[in-house]
Amino acid sequence: MSAPGSSGRPLLVVIDPAARRIDGEAVRIAKDVLCAGASTKICLPEDPEEIARALARRGSRRPVVVGDDSALLRIVGLLHRERALDAAALALVPVGESATEVALARTLGVPASPVEAARAVLDGVDRQLDLLVDESDGVVLGGLHIPEIGEAGGRGAERGRWWEPGLRTCRSLVRSLAPGGAGQDSGAARARRYASAELPAQGGDPGEGSGRTERGEPGGRGGRTNRGDRAGRADRTGRTERGVHRLRVEADGVLLADLDHPVEAVSVTTAGPHAEDDGLARVVVRPSAGGGSAAPRTVRARAITVSGPDFHYRADAQVGGPVRTRTWTVHPSAWRLTLPRR
Repeated sequence: MSAPGSSGRPLLVVIDPAARRIDGEAVRIAKDVLCAGASTKICLPEDPEEIARALARRGSRRPVVVGDDSALLRIVGLLHRERALDAAALALVPVGESATEVALARTLGVPASPVEAARAVLDGVDRQLDLLVDESDGVVLGGLHIPEIGEAGGRGAERGRWWEPGLRTCRSLVRSLAPGGAGQDSGAARARRYASAELPAQGGDPGEGSGRTERGEPGGRGGRTNRGDRAGRADRTGRTERGVHRLRVEADGVLLADLDHPVEAVSVTTAGPHAEDDGLARVVVRPSAGGGSAAPRTVRARAITVSGPDFHYRADAQVGGPVRTRTWTVHPSAWRLTLPRR
């Protein structure tokens, strides 16, 4: 669903500190386009508290985020916890150090070019999008995946668990560790402090949430995994073989997988800007290949509960866990994003 464009409304442009450090030229271009087309107030926050204060005082100004997927998630999460997400449409000008850092923006339909994205802010239309919310108020804009390293088994997401969001490559790490002068607080150090303030809802205590009880489905077999320094706890996390996980998955009370039948992957996605919006999420459970049918099982549901021994999950650009149970619920048309006209 889309609403009329927001052209002419004043803007509050929140520029992520990592974006300023990574690509100052893209930030400058976006600022020039936005300032030329609307009354604009620029916010250059150094920490989440400054963002919260700016949003609280925005008045009728429409928030515009200049930054990567993590920056957008911070704003949406903050507004959701303040129960102010439906007060105004958000807009995004994606600026990241790599394509993976703005992958969510592309999925949502935001142009990759800073110029085109800034023009869409001025001339686009507001589209209502669904939101996934867990029991601890963590938000998911596009989708979540278990295991957190993705189907390809790559190591990039695994490293992302201990890298701060503002330090995503060796090059940026070296830049951030460069001395800022005796007794001085460098911009990179401030950016690191800001970036390290992740949404608390994405983690959680291992005992959070609730589970349901239903009948099981045929599944596969288990084995064992070994992943470097995590090998010692592999047996306790339900991983029995590389790429195989013991999880209980329920969708609207219907059991899709049980602990006795390991799975390779679980994914949950909400309706995108061009998808049929029925207020339900698409849930795909891929059973293990050994024993039983290996065909993925796909359903649409309003509430999804995953439980089992400690597990991690990737929600958009962030990794959450370890948790033993987590329930995500679809909030239909819970937020609005300004996107280009079709």
